[in-house]
Amino acid sequence: MTRTRVLIADDQALVRGGFRLILETQNDIEVVGEAVDGVQAVELAGRLRPDVVLMDVRMPRLDGIQATRRLVGLRDAAQAAGTPIRVLILTTFDHDEYVYEAMRAGASGFLLKTVRPGQLTAAIRDIAAGDALLAPDITRRLIEQFVRRPPPGSAIPPALGALTSREVDVLRLIARGLSNAEIAAELVVGETTVRTHVTRNLAKLGARDRVQAVVAAYESGLVQPGSA
Repeated sequence: MTRTRVLIADDQALVRGGFRLILETQNDIEVVGEAVDGVQAVELAGRLRPDVVLMDVRMPRLDGIQATRRLVGLRDAAQAAGTPIRVLILTTFDHDEYVYEAMRAGASGFLLKTVRPGQLTAAIRDIAAGDALLAPDITRRLIEQFVRRPPPGSAIPPALGALTSREVDVLRLIARGLSNAEIAAELVVGETTVRTHVTRNLAKLGARDRVQAVVAAYESGLVQPGSA
């Protein structure tokens, strides 16, 4: 059985220990290391090559945003080898106004530190499989608070002009946090067709993953507050 390798980055020992205890109960997840700040997280990730890094935002020396940017560079370099490093941001939500910047830096998902154990392990599996964790209650609120949106309009924003009308439909549903299966049901098409549209969306937008596609949807004005 292939095990998902996880690196925990948080400056609080109790938090790291708590996450380790939860993850070590899972047969398919292995904690390969702990980092006390962003500098150590980048160093250990380069050496240990985890599948997923649980990244706190606020840490000494190098915060989670800057560390995420560096890890995304490692991830892109490792892509050809088939061993990408993905970042799962840990946030206290109400105080981390910097999380939106972490989205732009290339984080693949977000979790509250109050998350239930089952949600944590499921999120790690999803991220490791290449999916983005787009919980609507977290992602939408973050984007609506911190992104500068152009005025709403009915036309497709110029930044999305390369997308077909169906690809725009798919992007709107991605921004609502829907999975491929849910999008397929909404549009009454096959899930394989949805995956094709998602892949084309990412390529045309120059997005690494679904998180960055959502950022593009909001920044372009395609999605407005309350519409997702």
